[in-house]
Amino acid sequence: MIKNDLFLRALKGETVERPPVWMMRQAGRYLPDFMKLKEKYDFFTRCRTPELAAEITTMPIEQVGTDAAILFSDILVVPQAMNVEIEMKPGVGPFLPNPVRSPLDVNDIIVPDVYEELGYVYDAIKLTKERLNDEVPLIGFAGSPWTILCYLVQGQGSKNFDKAKEFCFKRPDAAQVLLQKITDTTIAYLKGKVKAGVDAIQIFDSWGGLLSPTDYQTYSWKYIQQIIDALKDEIPVIAYGKGCWFALKEMSQSGAAALGVDWTCSAINARYLSGGQITLQGNFDPSRLYSTPQEIKKMTTQMIDEFGKDRYIANLGHGILPDIPVRNAQAFVDAVKEYKPR
Repeated sequence: MIKNDLFLRALKGETVERPPVWMMRQAGRYLPDFMKLKEKYDFFTRCRTPELAAEITTMPIEQVGTDAAILFSDILVVPQAMNVEIEMKPGVGPFLPNPVRSPLDVNDIIVPDVYEELGYVYDAIKLTKERLNDEVPLIGFAGSPWTILCYLVQGQGSKNFDKAKEFCFKRPDAAQVLLQKITDTTIAYLKGKVKAGVDAIQIFDSWGGLLSPTDYQTYSWKYIQQIIDALKDEIPVIAYGKGCWFALKEMSQSGAAALGVDWTCSAINARYLSGGQITLQGNFDPSRLYSTPQEIKKMTTQMIDEFGKDRYIANLGHGILPDIPVRNAQAFVDAVKEYKPR
């Protein structure tokens, strides 16, 4: 049994003494010990070496004291397993030398044997579970099919992913084939994570908010729904869509255990749009961690007051930024742990 099961209880909608807290991208870049490993090992070496991934995953549990761990990995290990070359370039981020731009390129994308191609992830989960020693739950994750497609077609990060959208709208049949391949691989990958021992799953739809509500249903949500349908009876699933407030109603009816909310959607609107009966997660602006620890604590308390302590998981509205002082991240976590309902 997991000793601190607050996160899992909140996912079930149980009454809790305070909300659980964790931070997206908590395993990494703002922690000095992570930066030491970064100087020694390149990004994908850290992802592919189970001992390193396990060490990085447990750092924030030991140093900041969050109520859940999230496996150190990357959403792009899935397309790498699908026969796509991806580099992590300093100052650029993900870079694909040969982006997908035609139906022929889509044909070259494979649905792999995930245990053969991504076994290192499952090994990292097992090692991490040993290190955690049932102290807190472990979250596994994957990118949404649409978000993965954005990188595959664009070839690198982008503010608007215009090439990805152009590909979908000019070649919708090829786009749907590609999205289904990513979906099938992701389902198999996440089922493997469940077998390896994770306690919950989060789907990151980082670029869903770039689509119109109609296109979101066509090119993103229907594939996320397939993933939720395949997993929801085995494990709690959190669906997080950045900028996707317009889809909160559909998301709330999906079978997901919780929905992530970014900082552009208020607590009152998120509760209203999602029907008020599902656990919500979020939505502190990551940039607000630049504020003073005193201000962070005040704003965090206010955020919990607005969401309510039950059916709520305190988190950031997106990933923690790399230059946030550890003491500021600590102030956020401490404010949640010290929360007293009014």
